[in-house]
Amino acid sequence: SVLEEFQMEEFKERCSQCAAVSWGLTDEGKYYCTSCHNVTERSQEVINTDLIPNTQIKALNRGLKKKNNSEKGWDWYVCEGFQNILCQQAEALKNLGIGPELKNDVLHNFWKRYLQKSKQAYCKNPVYTTGRKPTVLEDNRSHSDWASEPELLSDVSCPPFLESGAESQSDIHTRKPFPVSKASQSETSVCSGSLDGVEYSQRKEKGIVKMTVPQTLAFCYLSLLWQREAITLSDLLRFVEEDHIPYINAFQHFPEQMKLYGRDRGIFGIESWPDYEDIYKKTIEVGTFLDLPRFPDITEDCYLHPNILCMKYLMEVNLPDEMHNLTCHVVKMTGMGEVDFLTFDPIAKMAKTVKYDVQAVAIIVVVLKLLFLLDDNLEWSLSNLAEKHNEKNKKDKPWFDFRKWYQIMKKAFDEKKQKWEEARAKYLWKSEKPLYYSFVDKPVAYKKREMVVNLQKQFSTLVDSTATAGKKSPSSFQFNWTEEDTDRTCFHGHSLQGVLKEKGQSLLTKNSLYWLSTQKFCRCYCTHVTTYEESNYSLSYQFILNLFSFLLRIKTSLLHEEVSLVEKKLFEKKYSVTKKKSRSKKARRH
Repeated sequence: SVLEEFQMEEFKERCSQCAAVSWGLTDEGKYYCTSCHNVTERSQEVINTDLIPNTQIKALNRGLKKKNNSEKGWDWYVCEGFQNILCQQAEALKNLGIGPELKNDVLHNFWKRYLQKSKQAYCKNPVYTTGRKPTVLEDNRSHSDWASEPELLSDVSCPPFLESGAESQSDIHTRKPFPVSKASQSETSVCSGSLDGVEYSQRKEKGIVKMTVPQTLAFCYLSLLWQREAITLSDLLRFVEEDHIPYINAFQHFPEQMKLYGRDRGIFGIESWPDYEDIYKKTIEVGTFLDLPRFPDITEDCYLHPNILCMKYLMEVNLPDEMHNLTCHVVKMTGMGEVDFLTFDPIAKMAKTVKYDVQAVAIIVVVLKLLFLLDDNLEWSLSNLAEKHNEKNKKDKPWFDFRKWYQIMKKAFDEKKQKWEEARAKYLWKSEKPLYYSFVDKPVAYKKREMVVNLQKQFSTLVDSTATAGKKSPSSFQFNWTEEDTDRTCFHGHSLQGVLKEKGQSLLTKNSLYWLSTQKFCRCYCTHVTTYEESNYSLSYQFILNLFSFLLRIKTSLLHEEVSLVEKKLFEKKYSVTKKKSRSKKARRH
């Protein structure tokens, strides 16, 4: 209309938020950007409509009667986003049955220690804006609960092991976290929703462990390990995969006022599943960086002790209970059940923690090799003997039949793996709360998200008309075997008499042979020495590794390497003889 042309001629400034020149009027006569709905303080001057024929004044009203503060949101920092994710994960663990002290005491203190060590808070001079004169970010919100709002506690004293010599307890009370200059606020707000998104993504400081989304799982596992909870690292990652613990798109549960865009996308956006080896390394890295003291001892009554974990995995893969005596014997001979070996000590010279779950299944694999050799020959011969005995003695306790076990487990394993692969293929990586690079891209991002949702609904209707199954309840077991199940044989009560023989008061394996998974080790434990190539090993050994690797969601090569390490401890003399022979051969050559 003629009136709109008058308005455009009068006000041609660019929008401070999106730089567009497209203005409308609110009911109060103030200009607002039709692209991003930013309302300016400038008002339209009164126009005498008598001078403009055939016109009628119309105030454009889109419900914007004052500046929409929710569009800009809170001033927040990247570490507050990570703190929010940690709170979500701690709450999820609490819902899984973990005590509240893990969140309120252990994880809370680990996080405060990290902020102190990384110089982000709880220190004399928090470093965030290098080269600028910092001004303290004031925040008068409640500090009653560290998870209630995305802010950092600065008024709660740290426990003794969190204090450092460089600062006193009084410094912790008086200092507030996260200095930021006004200049940095204006610069970063254009490129990220967080105040320090740009600076954080560019920050590289030697000796500082930079926080990432995978690091949050390392913090959770450290807290579980400190509490000696009945959750292994593989369990933790599987619960993440099953969506019981927030990880993928955890940012969509941030408060509405915490706006994410620009550089925040690369910081909080995750498009891959957590990897066991990666989180394991990050756990050691974080524990060492925090200078944590020796963790509580892993004793025989602890869930993470190999004797208990071996029993758990024997039950899960439907192996005889009698095998537990043999796994306990291997644990004793190798010294893998010793407290000092099992307990994590971050301040030790060689800080390392045991892969408790991987070690336990590796011990089971070694016992299976001791009993059946797993060379694609002996295990089938022993199965023939067990099958004949069971046919003749149907009333007696059945002998364990490896072939029958293999057939039942392979079918169950293939079905479970197929469902897992289908679930992964159907997983929706895009979040309900789309990430965008700037406010200009926001409408496009939400439009694309809407189109994706509609297409997914149409596709699911075409492929499968049945309703999608809800989220499964969490469980430590993926396979369940009971004597009452008539469709599948439960081998828990079967006897190992067919593969063992008595000698005096002790039992020996009928099989006297054994082959080593790795013939020699590099002095520095390089992975190239223990590289796992399927073609070099028997089919039965491959199946055993694939089965346990699937249970733990790890690479088969990682389990093979752990089996080799168990064998090295068990057959130390054998390895030393091999080592001497190789040395003598080298000496002859020279």
